[in-house]
Amino acid sequence: MITIAIEIIGWAAALLILASYLLVSTGRLDGRSTTFQWMNVVGAAGFIVNSGYHHALPSAVLNIAWMAIGLVTLIGLARRRKSNAN
Repeated sequence: MITIAIEIIGWAAALLILASYLLVSTGRLDGRSTTFQWMNVVGAAGFIVNSGYHHALPSAVLNIAWMAIGLVTLIGLARRRKSNAN
């Protein structure tokens, strides 16, 4: 049962990242939007789970970096929004 859950997480992550790329590529999302960043952070987290379970370390490390980039961007966006509100 755990293997099925891990596979579902991996496929959901793939679809989420693919959807985010499609939305940015078609101009429906801005690459600096929180929605785009969260889609990538959550997608990367799913890939980390799936890759780690399958011992695919290069993929896991890549997605740790991908997730970190998204989180740093989200922090920057939140700080910018906060300073603009003041």
